[in-house]
Amino acid sequence: MPVSTLNATNVDVHLGGVQILHRANLQVTKGEMVALLGANGSGKSTLMRACLGLVPISAGQVGILGAPLGHGAPWHRIGYVPQRPSSASGVPATAEEVVRTGLLSRRRWWVGKDGRAATEAALEAVGMVDQRGKALHHLSSGQQQRVSIARALVRRPDLLLMDEPMAGVDHPSQEVFADLLSELKSQEVTTVVVLHELGLLRPLIDRAVVIRQGRVVHDGDLPEPAPFHDHPEHEHVHADHGEYEGPPDPLQVTLP
Repeated sequence: MPVSTLNATNVDVHLGGVQILHRANLQVTKGEMVALLGANGSGKSTLMRACLGLVPISAGQVGILGAPLGHGAPWHRIGYVPQRPSSASGVPATAEEVVRTGLLSRRRWWVGKDGRAATEAALEAVGMVDQRGKALHHLSSGQQQRVSIARALVRRPDLLLMDEPMAGVDHPSQEVFADLLSELKSQEVTTVVVLHELGLLRPLIDRAVVIRQGRVVHDGDLPEPAPFHDHPEHEHVHADHGEYEGPPDPLQVTLP
């Protein structure tokens, strides 16, 4: 029997007095790579954030890696890549320093020799070792997104959640992401990725969950791409965050 890695059941979310999710369900088994698809403002990013406890759930429940959502969940085994990391915080952190923060937690405030090796391995996985000493705000948007992904990978997660990793980045960075996810798939890392369109990731995705107006309307085979959306030169610049959602800063996001 497949092992459930992420299980959201009948999840409702209200933000700003408006109901964003309506009895949404999401089940992901070990080793699966699942895409959350939908139009702008459909609620797909809200569902991912609800599964991580980053927005409050007004009804329903979430189980993650065999534990209920909360402080008892194994957060050290979970990696999260927020949408469009911001470098406007004013913190002159280098790429290496940002990735290293992915190893910190309430119980761990330092990074030892193993942590430094893990940081280098994560930067190498996203092709950013040669940029390790550069300040984040001096990097391109695609390079910043690679750093954000490396920050999630540095803890060697069993479950990786990514929110629009292709948004607003160049084609070479999209190819890096596709190659990286192919490698993670070969390692049976369970992955959930929010996308506006599948693009280069289409061959890697096992299943698509489509959300429309806060409701899951499809869970199964991959839909056919809209015209031009699967073209290599198509720019993935769509924002999924509506009035009640905002892209979190990678230097400020901490898992519970």
